[in-house]
Amino acid sequence: MTTTRVMTKSPNAVAKQAMETARRSLPAYSARRSPKKFTQHQHFAIAALRQFFRVDYRGIAAILADSIELRQVLKLKHVPHFSTLAYAEKRLFKGGFHASAQGNGADRSPAEASA
Repeated sequence: MTTTRVMTKSPNAVAKQAMETARRSLPAYSARRSPKKFTQHQHFAIAALRQFFRVDYRGIAAILADSIELRQVLKLKHVPHFSTLAYAEKRLFKGGFHASAQGNGADRSPAEASA
């Protein structure tokens, strides 16, 4: 079986690719008056790493705290709190593929579910 995408087991490669993808598709900040502590690019890359490592929000925060290399790749001055990561991921994937891929359509209205 062949695949068209490159597979990697390197968290640094995943982080670099996720940052580049986010730069091409997302604005740096979600609002003009956001605190600007972290960019949406960083949040997107952290969400990708969370899926890569298959950990919860506290787990990825701990991994980032332990890994200087990942923080350098993501250009993080400090590690975000796990709740910041949860809220950012919820905002990033709201209504997109991630939400519809979650399962049985419980997030859709009855009119959308029957269509």
